[in-house]
Amino acid sequence: MPDLAQKNGLSSPDESPTTDHRVYGPSKPPTHPLATAPVGAPPFSVDGFVKEFLHELNTNQGVALSNSSINDQYLALASTVKNYLMARWLETRRKTRDAKAKTVGYLSAEYLLGRQLGNALLATDLNDIASKGLDLCGIDLPTLRSQEVEPGLGNGGLGRLAACFIDSLATMDVPCIGYGIRYEYGIFRQTFVDGRQVEQPDTWLALGSPWEFPHPEASVQVNFGGTTETYTDAEGRERTRWLPDWNVLGVPYNYMVPGYLNGRVNTLRLWSAQATKAFDLGIFNSGDYAQAVRAQTFAENISKVLYPEDSTPQGKELRLQQQYFFVACSLRDFINEQEEGFDLRQLPERIIFQLNDTHPVIAVPELMRILLDEKGFEWDEAWEITRQCFAYTCHTLLPEALEVWSTELLGRLLPRHLEIIYQINEEFLAEVREAFPGDELRARRMSIISEFPERGVRMAFLATVAATKVNGVAALHSQLLRDKVLPDFSELWPDKFTNVTNGVTPRRFVRMANPKLSELINDTIGTGWVTDLERLKELEPYAEDPDFRAAFSEAKAWNKRRLTSLLKARDGIELPDGHLLDVMVKRLHEYKRQSLKLLHIVSLYEGVLSGRTKVEDLTPRTVVFGAKAAPGYKMAKDTIHLINKVAAVVNADPALEGRLKVAFPANYNVTLAEKLVPAADLSEQISLAGMEASGTGNMKFALNGALTVGTDDGANVEIRELVGDKHFFLFGMSEPEVAALGAKGYTPASYYEENAQLKSAIDLILSGHFSEGDKHQFDSVVYNLLHSDRFMALADFASYIEAQERVEARYADPDAWTRSAILNVARSGFFSSDRSMRDYIQRIWHTQPML
Repeated sequence: MPDLAQKNGLSSPDESPTTDHRVYGPSKPPTHPLATAPVGAPPFSVDGFVKEFLHELNTNQGVALSNSSINDQYLALASTVKNYLMARWLETRRKTRDAKAKTVGYLSAEYLLGRQLGNALLATDLNDIASKGLDLCGIDLPTLRSQEVEPGLGNGGLGRLAACFIDSLATMDVPCIGYGIRYEYGIFRQTFVDGRQVEQPDTWLALGSPWEFPHPEASVQVNFGGTTETYTDAEGRERTRWLPDWNVLGVPYNYMVPGYLNGRVNTLRLWSAQATKAFDLGIFNSGDYAQAVRAQTFAENISKVLYPEDSTPQGKELRLQQQYFFVACSLRDFINEQEEGFDLRQLPERIIFQLNDTHPVIAVPELMRILLDEKGFEWDEAWEITRQCFAYTCHTLLPEALEVWSTELLGRLLPRHLEIIYQINEEFLAEVREAFPGDELRARRMSIISEFPERGVRMAFLATVAATKVNGVAALHSQLLRDKVLPDFSELWPDKFTNVTNGVTPRRFVRMANPKLSELINDTIGTGWVTDLERLKELEPYAEDPDFRAAFSEAKAWNKRRLTSLLKARDGIELPDGHLLDVMVKRLHEYKRQSLKLLHIVSLYEGVLSGRTKVEDLTPRTVVFGAKAAPGYKMAKDTIHLINKVAAVVNADPALEGRLKVAFPANYNVTLAEKLVPAADLSEQISLAGMEASGTGNMKFALNGALTVGTDDGANVEIRELVGDKHFFLFGMSEPEVAALGAKGYTPASYYEENAQLKSAIDLILSGHFSEGDKHQFDSVVYNLLHSDRFMALADFASYIEAQERVEARYADPDAWTRSAILNVARSGFFSSDRSMRDYIQRIWHTQPML
């Protein structure tokens, strides 16, 4: 008679439990009717919800309602809503597995998710039931919503885009697994001390994370370091194997990604690094407690922090460890999930891995390594499979943002992968030389291996060589990608390049973020726009309806009142009534030109001080900034300091009579964006033409009725074309004009000397007016503008000022402004991430919805 250990799959009490997560189902056929029935969700009723909520509060939180804290109540509520999703998630997985459906594997180092509760309630249509049920328990739903801590698992547009895309794929019933890293500390929490940015740890897990559930039995071992060796296999073939020095475990944490009211729940799988041998009892017993857990500390560093500061060799190595760690886990995970006996030659029919920028590109040699070294494929067959399994999205035009890893670091950390990259490059260059005989300079330009300033692997080139398709993220960006960033590759493979303009999810950024506008749209054209955003075109005639304009204006006013209350409670910031709300929120980078907006503010202020402008002629305006600077990016941090110092002086000066205000709430994130974007009147999209890949903030603002002042850059071009020149405040040089000025030789100081308004603004900063008389405190920012100004803020200053004068003239006519705002909403339906996903499906992935 087998003992209990044997019955549970253990040959002895000391043997470890099985980690074969491909074994599905019980050990013998179940007989209980509940065990054979489909997985059920709690009853969709107020009573059913209350019962489930109290059960979670009592059993999972271990408290009675009468003794529960707000955090207890929030965690119980989140678990309750998760229980409603769980049956759908399990059914989605079953249907996808049974159908053997082709899946999108979205590989991204960032997912800027935002709070999960509101989105889950919306997707499950539980808002009313939850609100009524909690009210009967004496609990306020908005209070529990505000208890949720947003996971800061992204830095900006890249991570938010990934979150929008997986939301859309679930809503469109397309199988998708998002793969990324479960950073213990996400993007830092920003605070200001004397106007300077100070980074604090983002402890988003401190109060519990109810939306995730770990699967340690599905952990993946990831190897690093060591050497390689060649050997002869049983069939007499020379093969290579990797002999690594050390390894870590990747533990998956699943998040459910619900589609909107369609029953589908896809998966976001985030990997956490743990030591394979976390604790050495012998060392601990000897008294060396720190050494006993050294392996654990070392391993957990890999998933400790989003984007570790990489100005040091150690930081660079940790970033590469992170990138390889999550793609190695993800590829292994997907392959392990396939049925026993699955022929990997059919892998391209099961998966398309989308490389979200260059961070996951090391997945290409990793899949080759698996096929060659572990599965025994020959090179040509392995490469044919690999190049059908990847597509690459490039998100930048900045050369420094196209990652290059030194061959020294790659060879030390991933020696086998470097060998594979060398062979990929050798075969690729043979193809180039055949296509362009005698053009050795071209071959050197196109080589995956760069030789200067140090020998390195150009990851964007590797991605382009391996991918079935390469896409940019706006029409202008995709054209510049072909013409300027990867022109040789575009000439070699013109059909490989395509465009997919970015989009944003209307569920989070209109339906959830802007309830008053959503109600107005529902009452006017029905509810179908939430999943078919082009239906917003039906609003166009209502721009001429005075009653609709009045209702639209009231929705905007309500959003402003909501934002005012939030900023007062959150940051102690008072927003004045009746002001044009002028908003610039985005990652702090010189190419985004927060400095240009700052010069505009200083110029307005200086005009009043000098008497050039009568204070009563100043359009009442509040400028709101939101931005984080990378911890090692000194110029960006100095710019934040200057903005805050200017704000302090402007806000306190009685000469302005309260007609100009500047606000910079710290720690801008998705949660704040959901309140700030709907309240904005004016959207600042002022990057130098040809620098921004797309932008998605520009889309969110337009969809919520803000007018844009912007350059012809990124998706601004398409926004302007769709909403119309009359309803978009265009300024600045075009991309060809920027290129021509750069070729001619740009001398920013000449613009300073020739434009009196610009000179007065800069001189006011240099005078120490914003730095307690210290004339040199902001030399770094000012002299960068005067002597370098890589992104030509001074060249575009005069045009920008003229555009702002057009803004003020339009704002002085409330009816005209509201009409333009309505038309921005009505004509921006193209910018749904649902449309983006349809374009990816048709042009790149060729997957099918599971109807």
